[in-house]
Amino acid sequence: MHADMPNATNDDREPGLRTATLKDVAARPLPRGESITAVIRHSLRPDAIPAYEAWLKQIVPIAKRFPGHRGVHVIHPAPGSMLYTITIRFDSLFHAQDWLVSAARQELLQEVLPLLESEEEIETRSGLEFWFHPAAGQKQARRYKQFLVTLAVIFPLTMIVPRLVRIVSDAMPFLRNTWSEHLASAAIVVALMTYVLMPRITSLLAGWLYRR
Repeated sequence: MHADMPNATNDDREPGLRTATLKDVAARPLPRGESITAVIRHSLRPDAIPAYEAWLKQIVPIAKRFPGHRGVHVIHPAPGSMLYTITIRFDSLFHAQDWLVSAARQELLQEVLPLLESEEEIETRSGLEFWFHPAAGQKQARRYKQFLVTLAVIFPLTMIVPRLVRIVSDAMPFLRNTWSEHLASAAIVVALMTYVLMPRITSLLAGWLYRR
């Protein structure tokens, strides 16, 4: 057994690219971006929040050390609720599975189990599915519906937000930089999509989205 050896099937690097000519690289198709989001739900016992918050401060830095980690977001309970939702993104399903089944995570999970009212729930979602959460018993929305809704929301945002950012940068010359403006525009669009618009729009259109 060689437990310390990496799994070659998970290694998608191409050493030949290190010596490839500019012409060869330019002729290659663009790599397909992939993003896997693991959604983890923990329903806590009463009065367990302080201990759970301390546990989060321990596990989040450990997750960040795993290959392919792209970020984590903790959604705290709404008033009157004890449900925490953690979304953690990886660049591939392989890397997400490496973290979810890792011995390190299992050890930390054993520490938090006494704080939970029920077993943890885990879902993995890819691409647009992150924004489309069917109710229990419903099937996932069809891909073309996900595409149409996302396009209808993101198109006006990508027209309006950059113009607003440009107005701000014109008033503040030290912000007048192409990279800074693009970064600010992208961050605002993603934030509006994730936290403001998509949750409300998918709820409003649920009858159509999840109808087969």
